Amino acid sequence: MLHRKIYQICTEGREVSLFLRDQQRWIEEATIVSLEGDLVTIRYETEEDDEISSWEEMVRLESIGSLSQKLASVSRYNSEIPIADECPHEEQIHPHSPESNQE
Repeated sequence: MLHRKIYQICTEGREVSLFLRDQQRWIEEATIVSLEGDLVTIRYETEEDDEISSWEEMVRLESIGSLSQKLASVSRYNSEIPIADECPHEEQIHPHSPESNQE
């Protein structure tokens, strides 16, 4: 099951966070580059003392204890959320229109 999910994430190119059981550490914002047999290749960046490093690591599928994906995020600083009037007219919901009363 995990093998299929990792393959799906790899083909879609989404960012994930991985927990490596054998090293007891999280890798944040990683991209799964390839999946060959039981080897998973991941790429990620780290930042230390004003230096950004890019890493590519190969880990065994069995060492991945957890995998998570960010579904959405909202800025704390920009409190203005887009409202329905800003959507294209075709996508707006009009509660009093004749289409909304049809079932």
